[in-house]
Amino acid sequence: MKTDIRSLDLSQLSDHFKTMGLPAFRARQVHEWLWKKSATDFEQMTNLSLELRKSLSEQYSINALTTDHSQYSQDGTIKNRFKLFDGHFIEGVLIPADDRMTACVSSQVGCSLACKFCATGYLDRERNLNPDEIYDQVVEINRQALKHFQIPLSNIVFMGMGEPLLNYSNVLKAIDRITSPDGLGMSPRRITVSTAGVAKMIKKLADDEVKFNLALSLHAANDTKRDQIMNINASNNLEVLAEALKYFHAKTGTRITFEYIVFHNFNDSLEDARELAEFCKNVPCKVNIIEYNPIAEADFRNTGEDRLEAFAGFLERRNIIVNIRRSRGKDIDAACGQLANKGEG
Repeated sequence: MKTDIRSLDLSQLSDHFKTMGLPAFRARQVHEWLWKKSATDFEQMTNLSLELRKSLSEQYSINALTTDHSQYSQDGTIKNRFKLFDGHFIEGVLIPADDRMTACVSSQVGCSLACKFCATGYLDRERNLNPDEIYDQVVEINRQALKHFQIPLSNIVFMGMGEPLLNYSNVLKAIDRITSPDGLGMSPRRITVSTAGVAKMIKKLADDEVKFNLALSLHAANDTKRDQIMNINASNNLEVLAEALKYFHAKTGTRITFEYIVFHNFNDSLEDARELAEFCKNVPCKVNIIEYNPIAEADFRNTGEDRLEAFAGFLERRNIIVNIRRSRGKDIDAACGQLANKGEG
């Protein structure tokens, strides 16, 4: 089986070229084709000789993902089912807005956390994505943004399938390729990694002094309620998470985003808002209130507009930054919590 050439870093590529008796700049050329120009075939590397391209193709593969199917929402959202080299499928979404063009990307095939409100949580976790598979999602979604809207991506959110912090190393390697000057050159401040709350890895992010943004899928500021909808809370409860978030902020100075889906008659009361406001005192933060998007596997309902406005107003009166995130792509099951590879295969 051929080695995926994108699993090699520049120094490893250089070593290979040395054994072939070729100058180091050839390795840099290949590296640039792979990560700056996003080549998916050695034949695209036109400043290499035909002989070298043939030699590389005999020894290495480029395990690029392909777009298996795309769905187009009435609001402009585009959901993609991507096929990986080994036959697995993942989903990624382009979310256009007046002030930004956002790619929502996946980090795992399936998920192991089994959050009760999330369609991906009802899938098995098959494997982690490799760095190049995460990178490829960004490249493909950016091409869509340019094709359909003539605007490049401005933002990336790791809010697709999987828990990014349970694929820590590969996610950080992918972000390095996306943000490096010899990669796609995007600003890390335009990237948000969302976690269900893996406290140990939140602290590791702090120790690694990451420059991107962190979002916590909170959804309840009460351990009893959070236990009911998120299994991870049993090992990463609110006290443990608060400690990890304080550590992260102290090390990075980055404001945390709390994501909070409002479920009808579950976590949408003023008492729930009071508990959330209390939790917000732990670190500088903002709250994204998210509409619930129904899935077949669960019987939660979105809260009513009056309760939503009262909830948000309660927080705002306590000087908490609040954004109400309206669902995008709901008609094609592309909204938050709905990614589940429908129609796979």
